[in-house]
Amino acid sequence: METAISATKRTNVRWFILAMIFIVTVFNYVDRATLSIAAPSMRHELGFDALTMGIAFSAFGWAYTGMQIPGGLILDRFGARIVLGASLIVWSALTFMQGYVHMFASAFGALFVLRFLMGIAESPAFPCNSRLTVMWFPSAERGLATSVFQLAQYFALAVFTPVMTYTVSAWGWHYVFFTTGAVGILIGLWWLKAVREPQRDHRVNAAELDYIAAGGGLPKMGDRPQPFRWKQVSAIAANRMMIGIYIGQFCLTSITWFFLTWFPTYLIEAKGMSILKVGLVAALPAIAGCVGGLIGGVWSDWMLKRGFSLTAARKTPIIFGLVLSSSIVVANYVQSTSIVILVMSIAFFAKGVGNLGWCIVGDVSPRHAMGISGGIFNFCGNLASIVTPLAIGWMIKRTGSFEVALTYVATLSLLGAFAYLVIVGKLQRLDPDERDGASGERSAPAPLEPRHGN
Repeated sequence: METAISATKRTNVRWFILAMIFIVTVFNYVDRATLSIAAPSMRHELGFDALTMGIAFSAFGWAYTGMQIPGGLILDRFGARIVLGASLIVWSALTFMQGYVHMFASAFGALFVLRFLMGIAESPAFPCNSRLTVMWFPSAERGLATSVFQLAQYFALAVFTPVMTYTVSAWGWHYVFFTTGAVGILIGLWWLKAVREPQRDHRVNAAELDYIAAGGGLPKMGDRPQPFRWKQVSAIAANRMMIGIYIGQFCLTSITWFFLTWFPTYLIEAKGMSILKVGLVAALPAIAGCVGGLIGGVWSDWMLKRGFSLTAARKTPIIFGLVLSSSIVVANYVQSTSIVILVMSIAFFAKGVGNLGWCIVGDVSPRHAMGISGGIFNFCGNLASIVTPLAIGWMIKRTGSFEVALTYVATLSLLGAFAYLVIVGKLQRLDPDERDGASGERSAPAPLEPRHGN
């Protein structure tokens, strides 16, 4: 195989595909974050209290979470390219429309409905990302590839938070929705033109396809329609390894949703910052998260190449990151704004290091149920998008401060580390068709998966 691969210079189309995934994911998170940036001005202009704002924040999460399993079925049926491109165009149009909510008789009602529909439109995004990285990347590069599209969330906050806060300050909160929505529609059209699956991309040669397959990637999986059986869902969702992964992802995603929703309000109301200062300061934890995400992926792939087991290589950065993320609670005990931002940056850096859940989903999901497996995983993780905004809004209303909220986030970080350490166990690819549903035994890794020591 080595001789055959080296005979022709290998193309590197997979890195272009990864760049496209990164760009789309950046705008996925920019569009999600628009409301948190606009929230302080909207609350003042539209008269929303903290709990009402929390409900508006959670509208996205209700739909996004509820549509994960149906979205996974749609992905398995129509493929990642079409589903993600169409989703991007629709959610960007809905973002644009949020700039007009003040014109409705019930601004809150219009905002809730638009955020809810936006959640539906965005629901297939991360299962699509995971499916494409499994198709385009061998296992030893998948940690880095997953980290790149995962760190898009931090990049989005770091780069576009100052841009969006300046937009709010200069032109008003409406324009943050108008600008991000319009750009997203253009990127969606570009995606549909530029992205293909490996078997249908004329730019990729046989050497690159062989390299991907030999390393445990699935370039021949294709975007063919797959038959659906409820047995697949029960076999995946009831597996102990997957249950531990689901718990860990819920805890990890809770940290993300604190920063995506309440963090700018925390800086304004608890620390007395102006909206322009928030735009600069809020970017610092996001930059730290971006660096942490890259380190986590490189660390995991380095361990694989050094002969560590898949289990050790994936779980070690995740557990380390979750434990260190609990340091966010230190912000309750310091007064200096600079130290608070340092604490938040360390917590978000650590969350980035541990943000390898989607990589694990690619490693262990059944080959012919990638969409539904990713949907179940993202459903469980994004329950946090409902619980976190509401829980923190309720805590602020009851206590008048953010202290309990930060303790809540820190506790979930430790719970996530416990889930990966104790519940998950050994990582290996599932095959529901070869699994005894009663006993819960897992099949051995399939032939294309690289073997690693225990």
